[in-house]
Amino acid sequence: MTQVVLTEIHGKVGLIRINRPEAMNALNNEVVDAIGAAVDAFEADENIGCMVITGNEKAFAAGADIGFMKDFDYMHAYKTDFITRNWERIKTTRKPVIAAVAGFALGGGCEMAMMCDMIFAADTAKFGQPEIRLGTMPGAGGTQRLPRAVGKAKAMDMCLTARMMDAAEAEKAGLVARIIPADQLLEETMKAAATIAGYSLPVIMMIKETVNRAYESSLNEGLLFERRVFHSAFALEDQKEGMAAFVEKRKPVFKNR
Repeated sequence: MTQVVLTEIHGKVGLIRINRPEAMNALNNEVVDAIGAAVDAFEADENIGCMVITGNEKAFAAGADIGFMKDFDYMHAYKTDFITRNWERIKTTRKPVIAAVAGFALGGGCEMAMMCDMIFAADTAKFGQPEIRLGTMPGAGGTQRLPRAVGKAKAMDMCLTARMMDAAEAEKAGLVARIIPADQLLEETMKAAATIAGYSLPVIMMIKETVNRAYESSLNEGLLFERRVFHSAFALEDQKEGMAAFVEKRKPVFKNR
């Protein structure tokens, strides 16, 4: 039986690859549960400092699997806590997650990419929320994360017309952190992930938590949270090592404590 999700470890980086090429990496419970299990494993591995989620050259994920959910009724969706039960595991991991997107990231695929901390896009990437064509609406963050990333006007446009946004527009709009030539996407994303993972893990997690706080609080409350977390960083051995190394003009050796 084909594994729908493949995992690899490259140094301090955990790679998660969606592997349903025959279905354009469409997302169903089997796939999402497997992604969650991979995230759990990498979260628990003290050697891992960053994760990358990717698909293949044709699709990151072309959407949720329509055949899987077409016969759902309200009570089934509600009682099984559809989406919340397993998709949100990506959002709750404390370690950074980069989505490496080539080809299509549509519907649930776009929403899954947005659950990650940043998106690196191949120049072939296409993003969209075409659920309206199916007589339904985005349900995994498309109406909530997308406006926060690209603004109300573009989010309304994408959700109501079902048009796709290419990589250049996505970067200009703020959805995408970097555009990379398609044949270099994974290599460059893994390099960036390795750079992140090479720093102090407690500081990496502090920064992720603090940036995310900006979306959940007022500016003054966010600044207060940042200041307190910044103050707490002075309790870290890695802070002592990092600043000493700078003064001594040498490379720091972080111990993740």
